[in-house]
Amino acid sequence: MRRWPWKRIGWISAFALAAYLTIGIILAGRGTPPIPPAMQAIDLRGGYVRGNRITTRSWTFDYDTAELSPDGTTGSINGVHHGVIFKNGKPYMTISAEHVSVNTQSLDFTALGKVDVERIDDTEKRSFDTDLVEWTNSTKMLLMPHPCYVHTEGQTLQISQIAVNFATNEIHFGKIEGSVQLKK
Repeated sequence: MRRWPWKRIGWISAFALAAYLTIGIILAGRGTPPIPPAMQAIDLRGGYVRGNRITTRSWTFDYDTAELSPDGTTGSINGVHHGVIFKNGKPYMTISAEHVSVNTQSLDFTALGKVDVERIDDTEKRSFDTDLVEWTNSTKMLLMPHPCYVHTEGQTLQISQIAVNFATNEIHFGKIEGSVQLKK
């Protein structure tokens, strides 16, 4: 009968396993590293940004350029030509602005620069000019905290601030300067 040299086989196996593990560890760091996720802003030109809730729209904007964060939750929109704010799912006001910052999660936005707001289907054809408009979607509030100019049939009225509550149909005016002739 032949005897196996178990001691020698054990030493050779241990050495082979140690060599295999050492070479594997050394070679593990080599190779192409994985590509990091995109952290660049999304740049959009000449299109349509829409803020949607599951069943109802809050606003829409036609724009010149837009840049969204990499995750798409915030954005900066320039040259808003035709924006629409919806009330009860129907177009209620149009808005145009030089710059709009949006939050696509909460559907809030802030319009800056030369901002024009006009109610759709207004028989008086009133329009509002200001430099700052804030929309808070959760409370359905449209705030114009800086001086606003109301234009109607060639007449202008200056109002220190305006707050429009879409949920309760209430409009609050700040200090008013000027005079306007109203039709009966």
